[in-house]
Amino acid sequence: MNASGYSYRLFDRNDYSAFWALFTDNLINLIVLSGICQFVFQMPAEIVYGRIVPGAAVAILAGIAVYVMLAKRAAAQAGRDVTALPYGISTPVMFVYLFGVIGPIYWSTNDALLAWQVGIGAGFIGGIVAALGAVVGPALKRVTPRAGMLGTLCGIALVFIGTVPLAEIFENPVVGFASLTIILWGLVGRFRLPWNIPAGLLALGIGVLLALILGEASISVEGLGFYPPMPYFGDLVAGIQHLMNNPELFLVLVPVQIYNFIETMNNVESAEAAGDHYPVAVCQVTDGAGTMIGALFGSPFPTTAYIGHPAYKRMGAHTGYIIGVGVIVPLAAFLGLLAFLANLIPVAAAAPVLVFVALSLISNTAHSVKPAHMGAVAFAMLPHVSDFLIIKWGALIGALGAVGAENLAQLGDPELTAALLQQGAHFNGHLALSQGAILTGLIWGAIVASLIDGEFTTSAGFAFAAAAMSSVGIIHGASLQVPSLDGITIGYLISGAFFFLYPRVFPSGAMIDTFAEESTEFAPRTPAE
Repeated sequence: MNASGYSYRLFDRNDYSAFWALFTDNLINLIVLSGICQFVFQMPAEIVYGRIVPGAAVAILAGIAVYVMLAKRAAAQAGRDVTALPYGISTPVMFVYLFGVIGPIYWSTNDALLAWQVGIGAGFIGGIVAALGAVVGPALKRVTPRAGMLGTLCGIALVFIGTVPLAEIFENPVVGFASLTIILWGLVGRFRLPWNIPAGLLALGIGVLLALILGEASISVEGLGFYPPMPYFGDLVAGIQHLMNNPELFLVLVPVQIYNFIETMNNVESAEAAGDHYPVAVCQVTDGAGTMIGALFGSPFPTTAYIGHPAYKRMGAHTGYIIGVGVIVPLAAFLGLLAFLANLIPVAAAAPVLVFVALSLISNTAHSVKPAHMGAVAFAMLPHVSDFLIIKWGALIGALGAVGAENLAQLGDPELTAALLQQGAHFNGHLALSQGAILTGLIWGAIVASLIDGEFTTSAGFAFAAAAMSSVGIIHGASLQVPSLDGITIGYLISGAFFFLYPRVFPSGAMIDTFAEESTEFAPRTPAE
């Protein structure tokens, strides 16, 4: 296609299915955060639906406006159709803010208003940290192997975007299987549905209809009203002041925002692997700015470019799907429709769309890295399994307490840790892997990919960087700390030293490629420096 005669259409019929997928993803996040704030932290509905939800909608709208412009520019530069980056509230970071910032303030003061103020203060400062990622993001993207960046995303996709929704489908199989069948037929199998109905819309519609028939969904107008977004300067300043007076909260805030800008970098790389090129620095600034805008308007929760661009591109989406989300989500937030939609749409009907996003991301990664690097991708996924286990073990302890079990040991208790080890559950190891899992996966994926290519010096650099981050608690630690030389840090130093010295001590040493039996394409190589 000639770029000079090319005209990019913002809207395509394929945007309909993509819209329902992205809308469902954002809707679930909004439902979860509003439910936790209202029923766990006892925030009044005026704060939850009058401030937090409208503020989140403003942040989503602001970010989508930028990503629409970036898509138009990318299409003009490439002279062909592109798919806009999906955008919304970062799911993993949302939970960290809920239970690492807002929760501790509420539990220690029993003051829901103060907890919300500190939350938006943390969100605003966190947005600054995320935007500063633009300073190092392009350089990190240049030196980090694609297998590391995409592999750690595949880990998130496998356990959180794929496995959890699949379990929700099996908890409600009548509704879930009906929606899943349509998703597999129309989006995974890519068969045309009758009358060209978008698969995402049909799957959601069938799921909602079955849920209504079975009495598992309802139509309720409770909570409808007008909730206009308002800036909360005074509350924002109060929250920031409280943070300054309690700097230990920054030990939670800074690492998770480093995670956030790394996630953005990885998602931009995922889009590039699918064929669409976006400037990583601009995306990181956009995510940080969107988070700050949301905080000013009442939302503590960071926004980010979403995982899943390859899935939306595979659907054939252009930009209309994020425009639709940028219109419908704010309308739902400002008119109080969130509770209405939560009652109407069962989780099992929406979950198959998320399963498809996970499948697409993993399969696209397999096509966008060279076959020899799939071992690195697999390694990068492993820390997220540990992260999943730690979260679920914590949930199990909480559930036992909720049903009245007494004298429960908490996770981390030495006796419980020893008992778990006797049962083959390596709590300490999984805990270390879970802390900073996205960075750990990226680093080990990069180490393994570089080793496969014989780039020993690059592997050494990532190992030494991991040692530095481990020593201060960015990875493998519960919080930031004074640099210390623990076992994991020493382990990284040993690995880095070996990777660095080997090609210098044995410069002519040959490596036998482990894939040689499967392909004659590879031959013994000399390690590159």
